Amino acid sequence: MKKRVMALLLATAMVAALVGCGGSSSSSSTTTETTDDTEAADDGEESSDAEITYDTPEYTIKLGHSDTTTNLLNVSLENFADYVYEQSNGRVQVDIYAAEQLGSNAEMAEMIEMGSLDAMMLPQGNEAEYAEKMNALGLPFLFSSYDAVYEVLDGEIGEELTEGLEDHNMIQLAYWENGLRQVTNSVRPIEEPSDLEGLKIRTPEDSMTITIFEVLGASASPLAFSELYLALQQGTFDGQENPVANIYANNFQDVQDYLSITNHKYECKNMIFSLTTWNSLPEDVQELLQEAAVIYGNEHRQAIVDNQDQMLAELEEAGMQVSYPDTTAFQEATASVYDDFYAQYDWAEDLVARIMEVVASVE
Repeated sequence: MKKRVMALLLATAMVAALVGCGGSSSSSSTTTETTDDTEAADDGEESSDAEITYDTPEYTIKLGHSDTTTNLLNVSLENFADYVYEQSNGRVQVDIYAAEQLGSNAEMAEMIEMGSLDAMMLPQGNEAEYAEKMNALGLPFLFSSYDAVYEVLDGEIGEELTEGLEDHNMIQLAYWENGLRQVTNSVRPIEEPSDLEGLKIRTPEDSMTITIFEVLGASASPLAFSELYLALQQGTFDGQENPVANIYANNFQDVQDYLSITNHKYECKNMIFSLTTWNSLPEDVQELLQEAAVIYGNEHRQAIVDNQDQMLAELEEAGMQVSYPDTTAFQEATASVYDDFYAQYDWAEDLVARIMEVVASVE
């Protein structure tokens, strides 16, 4: 019941945010033109303000992602699609395909690269396969607050991280959110690194995450997100790691007993277009999509921050044991991940130092 109330309140707030930015539509089956003639007050000349509405979209964009329809990301994507449709007066339609309907994140990314999918929400770990500097964001315990994350992503460093996407037929419109990640499992509370030893932990298809958990003593392996609930229910994995919003939206409290707020790594999930599609769009449509991506990316970020405490409270009420371990020992245990990262890339140490400098200025 509380989930329904919370969802209704969130939906109401999102609708309110859109008031005043709607467009117009036509019931006609053909393109129509409405002319509003007004008399200029100063010289009596007439002016014409023409507005075209489209019964059939001129451009239809297919956008896929891996989260459920109840996830806050999908809510903001639907708002994004509504805004684009309204502001273009029906000229541009964005169709949202949730819950890996079009394939896993890795599969959708390959489709983007080949030009057979228009757009997707690409998790940072997968995006790092195409823009290697994205790997830096996933280093363990690099961030402890969203304010620090956004200060980095919304500045020059954020632009630098996307370098290389164009070589893979990709363009990023905006940073969206996934979140600071936490650990759940069905065996025991995670209070210190030794509690992870021997646990089978599902991770996304992200080499950095796998490395972190292996260093901490867990047995880590990837699995498509759409298959995770059943795998946890059947005991294929003891646990998994995800942001609170994803844990909540997917009802993991039904198949996991313990949630540890570790903030062990950060992950964004970004709006990526295929350059094949992007370059086929006129400039005004590109500008509208870019504008909407930023507006609703920021909306999604705020929704994650605003709703986390309530989500945690409901997870606890549902029987999940939530703990807040001291992460000092975890940070010490994963220090070698940084050393290996610096050895792997010649740009890594400088980039991480600059990220840390920005983080220090915020925290």
